[in-house]
Amino acid sequence: MLTKKQRDLLILIHERLAKGEVAPSFDEMKTALGLKSKSGIHRLIGALEERGFLERLPNKARALNILKLPDGYTPSDNDNTSAAQKTRHGGTVTNFKSQPTNNNNVVDVPLYGKIAAGTPIEAIAHEGNAITLPASMIGRGDYYALEIEGDSMIEAGINDHDIVLIMKTETARDGDIVVALVDDQEATLKEIRHRGGHIDLVPKNRSHGIRTFEANRVRVQGKLAGLYRQY
Repeated sequence: MLTKKQRDLLILIHERLAKGEVAPSFDEMKTALGLKSKSGIHRLIGALEERGFLERLPNKARALNILKLPDGYTPSDNDNTSAAQKTRHGGTVTNFKSQPTNNNNVVDVPLYGKIAAGTPIEAIAHEGNAITLPASMIGRGDYYALEIEGDSMIEAGINDHDIVLIMKTETARDGDIVVALVDDQEATLKEIRHRGGHIDLVPKNRSHGIRTFEANRVRVQGKLAGLYRQY
């Protein structure tokens, strides 16, 4: 799952390359996305590289190669790039909102996609599939689910590929495990600690370091309410 800016940039680059042209310059990307500086483009491209959507080719200016396209994007009929062919042959992913069930003991919760439990990777921007959970896991309020990617929360009992249930909230106390949105672009699951004008995002794995940000760079998008694991 990509942020809107990441998705827009990926499509911008792909459609330019699909026409047989060179990739847009950073200035062109900045203007197209309405960003104030090229540093934002650097961060977006880095995030797309980390997620395996594109790669930078060495020793060539503006040399970018699209490896895969975002879910829901339909390439044009005359788009013969390898990424477009992978999309056509790989099928499509159908997104849907959660649906009520006929069983009072279960409830469908929107599954928004993957979130890193290591370094921040993405914001929660688009709904994906839904997951059916026991109604006993759901309290009052609005909830969504995320699939964990990474191992930085294993000492809190949260493992790679676990499904976490998140209660939507914009506030959290020290020690809460939250979905933290950094710079309105990247989201991560971490313990939160407030320290003066800064916020520490604390992993629960001693091999990972604490990340510290100015408080105005971090927004809470929810806090951990439950864990669902399939064996």
